[in-house]
Amino acid sequence: MDFSDIALLIVAGGKSSRMGQDKRFLSFRGVGLLERLCRKTSRISFAERFLCVEQVSPELQELADRFGLTLVTDEREGSGPMEGISRGLGRMKSSYGLAVSCDMPFLDFRVLRFLLAAAAKNPALRAVLPRTERWQPLAALYHRDMSETFAEALQRGDGKLGLVIAEKTHSCVDFPDNVMFFNVNTMADWRLACGRLANEERKVPLVTVSAPASNTGKTTFIEKLLPRLTERGIRVGVVKGDCHGYDVDEEGKDSWRFKKAGASGVAVVSPKGYFIEQRTERRANLVEMAGRLQDVDLVLIESRRHGAAPVVSLFRDKGELELTEDTAALFCKTPQELRGIQEYSLDDVDAAVRLVTFLMGN
Repeated sequence: MDFSDIALLIVAGGKSSRMGQDKRFLSFRGVGLLERLCRKTSRISFAERFLCVEQVSPELQELADRFGLTLVTDEREGSGPMEGISRGLGRMKSSYGLAVSCDMPFLDFRVLRFLLAAAAKNPALRAVLPRTERWQPLAALYHRDMSETFAEALQRGDGKLGLVIAEKTHSCVDFPDNVMFFNVNTMADWRLACGRLANEERKVPLVTVSAPASNTGKTTFIEKLLPRLTERGIRVGVVKGDCHGYDVDEEGKDSWRFKKAGASGVAVVSPKGYFIEQRTERRANLVEMAGRLQDVDLVLIESRRHGAAPVVSLFRDKGELELTEDTAALFCKTPQELRGIQEYSLDDVDAAVRLVTFLMGN
């Protein structure tokens, strides 16, 4: 069984109750969340393609037309994703349909092939679900017979996918990485997603550590992160911005003598590495400098204002808290209780490691 043998059901109901706005059209680099999934799936040869929504709108119709999707609307208003899946399964001719939620920006369809392999081995299965810490029913494979099962459950007022699926012959495929099933349900989730999406566009990912005031602990924060990331096999480079200038040469050394004689730049190369000092009239771009580091998997940039997304902001009750659209998360000494951003304790190194490895992407 391959994707060309099954249908695709993009489940995009549209309530977005926890988000406070229609998350389907949250845009990163000019591409909406739903459109991002449509683009990804357009490169895969599904037998049929459906966009399951609660109601049709001009924006949804345009997306459906552009990506060759058949719009399917709910019969029961406010019935949640089960209604969309049921309606989509009922429209398809294929035996199986892959139902995916539009709010999972990091789904890897190559890995989802394992679901198809499980169904091919056992034709009696009516559902095959990915499993991490829990089931993932909104990135699962369903037999078309489940359309009637879901419709009957909704008719009797049972809208919990997991309970209904458990009553039928089903199977689970274990996935070690739950990041692939990351849901964008809140603005805090969206900030995290945008940070990771920014790094998916880079050859080497980077994370900026920033703070609104000096002596907040940026260097200490990075010092604690480095050994923990290294333990995971991640090679980390660090770029630091300094507004006070620097002087790394010892008086009398050859490189010092070259500079005194008028050299604009000096490079020292040894069997174990090299060092380049280049004097410039203006501050060099920190992101450009990060790109020059070799043999690293991740670059951490320490800077107050000259880094790039994603930004991890630190706050120790000094200065004015500054959050920009590039800020992915906040580490603070005392809780700020802000809406729309994930907060962690400034001393929570475990959380910092999890966050940075999430933001760096694959």
